Amino acid sequence: MLEPTNDKAGHVEAIHWPSLVAAIASVSAVGIAIGLGLPLLSIILEKRGVSSSLIGLNTAMMGVASMLAAVITTKLAHRFGVVQTMIWAVVLSALSSLGFYYAENLLLWFPLRLVFHGATTTLFILSEFWINAASPPSKRGFVLGLYSTVFSLGFAAGPLLFSAVGSEGLMPFVIGACIILAAAIPIFIARNESPLVDEKPELHFVRYIFLVPTATAAVFVFGAVTVGGGSLFTSYATRLGFNESQAALLLTVMGVGNFVFQIPLGLLADRMRDKRPLLSIMATIGLVGALLLPSLASNWVILAIILLFWGGCVSGMYTVGLSHLGTRLTGVDLVAANAAFVFCYAVGMVLGPPTIGTAMDFVNPSGFAWAVAFFFGLYVLLSGIRLLFMGNRG
Repeated sequence: MLEPTNDKAGHVEAIHWPSLVAAIASVSAVGIAIGLGLPLLSIILEKRGVSSSLIGLNTAMMGVASMLAAVITTKLAHRFGVVQTMIWAVVLSALSSLGFYYAENLLLWFPLRLVFHGATTTLFILSEFWINAASPPSKRGFVLGLYSTVFSLGFAAGPLLFSAVGSEGLMPFVIGACIILAAAIPIFIARNESPLVDEKPELHFVRYIFLVPTATAAVFVFGAVTVGGGSLFTSYATRLGFNESQAALLLTVMGVGNFVFQIPLGLLADRMRDKRPLLSIMATIGLVGALLLPSLASNWVILAIILLFWGGCVSGMYTVGLSHLGTRLTGVDLVAANAAFVFCYAVGMVLGPPTIGTAMDFVNPSGFAWAVAFFFGLYVLLSGIRLLFMGNRG
């Protein structure tokens, strides 16, 4: 393997572009396939007459699969190597994506979801580890902002592709599988630049969740708000009195904020030795934005402007949190912590939708805003306590 030049702390001293291109291209290809697969699978189940609750239960396997994969990915990378583990994850993702077409029995879709999303989660964990390992501290925020931007484009391209190919026949599944398999090409090309995981983690997996809590808590909030808020925002907006097209456009505005702000936030993070204040500021903006939602419900334009910045700050918590993780750790500890990072995202993804949905049932429709504010408020409290009393730890 080609060893990059490292500084005394174990960080690389210059950007390794072949590694970055391989990791970003592979995970972005998977993002396109997931963006295609989510609406495709839901539509097919609906056409088969499956109830919405069962569709939701099947989709929830995403979070379960992500948590399981997060626990075992570091061990797999240590035993088989980063590249070999990623290649096998690509193959399993592609095969399971085709399996959905041939599986007529709904019960088979549950293990297929576990395999598909477990394999793609493994790709995310190792790609993000690879990106972090190949980025010097002075440029890590920029690189991760670039990664988030490219992935956002890929994920957004998935639904556009779905609108073009539709849900009939084998073709959309073949296209999705081919896109996933294409992810193996850049990985194979840069195989000699992949980082080594030649030691076992010193700590138990759960310890890594609390090793850099400012980062793992940030991604928990990100998962809860983006998945829970994203899935229920259209319902919230229509209950406020907006029509479906206005509600969808507001959701699009949040997506634009996600896309536009990642590189600037990454560059800003690069200028900060301690990234925790930036994470706290973004969470505070998220909290204030959530609290303002009910009072701005009657003005679509002002609401859209707030959602533009709000969407950027919410997604920025992932980018800056991941950068903070890479600043604190290297080597096998970074792989394990990256797995814990994704695990916390999955926990947020599982807890966010029912929490926000239940709040909307109790307080209609403002429960949406209060529940989202609750998640941000927890983070502001945690990060504030750690900044005041815990010094440089985590």
